[in-house]
Amino acid sequence: MIAALAWRNIWRQPIRTALSILGMAFASVLLVFMLSFQFGSYDTMKSSMLKISDGFGQFQVAGYKNDPEIDKVIIDPASLRAELAQFTAISASTARSSGFVLLANGERSFAAAVVGIDPVNEPQVSTLSTLVKQGRALTARDTNSIIIGDGLARNLRLSLGDPVTMLGTGMDGSIAADVLVVKGIFKTGVAEIDRQIAQIPIARFDEAFLMDGAVNVVAISGDDFYDIENLGAEMRDIAVKHGLVYLDWAELQPAVKSAIALDMSTAMLMYATLVIVVVFIILNTLYMSVLERTREFGMLLALGMKPAQIGRLVWAEMIFLSLLGTGIGVAIGIAITAYVQSVGIAFEGLDEIYAQWGLPSRMYPKMTLFRVLIGPGAIVVAISVLGVIPYRRALGLEPVPAMAA
Repeated sequence: MIAALAWRNIWRQPIRTALSILGMAFASVLLVFMLSFQFGSYDTMKSSMLKISDGFGQFQVAGYKNDPEIDKVIIDPASLRAELAQFTAISASTARSSGFVLLANGERSFAAAVVGIDPVNEPQVSTLSTLVKQGRALTARDTNSIIIGDGLARNLRLSLGDPVTMLGTGMDGSIAADVLVVKGIFKTGVAEIDRQIAQIPIARFDEAFLMDGAVNVVAISGDDFYDIENLGAEMRDIAVKHGLVYLDWAELQPAVKSAIALDMSTAMLMYATLVIVVVFIILNTLYMSVLERTREFGMLLALGMKPAQIGRLVWAEMIFLSLLGTGIGVAIGIAITAYVQSVGIAFEGLDEIYAQWGLPSRMYPKMTLFRVLIGPGAIVVAISVLGVIPYRRALGLEPVPAMAA
């Protein structure tokens, strides 16, 4: 009976009800779309930057990230990769070695980080091979080939087919020297990578730097970023077993984590403000409705209805109204977000800024159940909880004074 009366009562003032529903629906549409877009942008930011070179996670010797000395090695990368292959969420793993060298072209020289990669497995973890703008990426047939960033190529005045001399320090402290041929020039848009990074086949790196089969890093990737993130505990157990440490995305890219945390804190403040404003506007409207119906409630009390029942009636009206308004908003928000999710949003003039972070020029929202329901759900919960205010007002009514109001 309470539910039926509450549903009937909210339509006794159709214009006021429609305006309340419209306000909650509009707020819900904003929350559904903005939360999906914001978290989708975070997903794109993390995946895009990690896929350029890092991978979704890495195994290293403790201390290698902060002090990447070439002698901090994983002795048996094959057994580690074999163990990682047992996880269905991990679609690929690859071994890498790296060293700081001096690259020279005639009288011109420049410091760089040379990374030895597996040309077969690396493209499954990193997108760097797809960013080669001149020439081609490394292949399994390459021996003395090297690909370099376009900034490094400009500094050294190198073109495709040019020889470049590499001089570094081997794992045993001896001199590592080699002459390589430029087969490709890549451009990631990230200045630090384009100016400082070069890649050669890991077999050639092993030979030049006397690695004896050891590597510095084993990187992993998967079809879904969050599947890898959820494996953090298992990956750390495997790392301990092999005497290594495991670094997740936040440890590999702490700057990205800090940027996301800062942006999220600001956005959450804005969303909370929106929810609070909408809730108090709706609450004020409904509380005024209760005050206007004091005489009606007095008559109901005179007919034998208890104050608690009237309080529950008013409370039910608020809940029905909030569910109706947010439900309509969620439906519209899902439709709008689904469309934008298929076409994306391009921000004109920001291509170069995005490229510096390794981001695409077009961003896409990404809906999940949490992102769709958390904002509208907060509105419903807040209105339901604050419904105690008109409820307590109803509990204090007496039949005669109420009818005389």
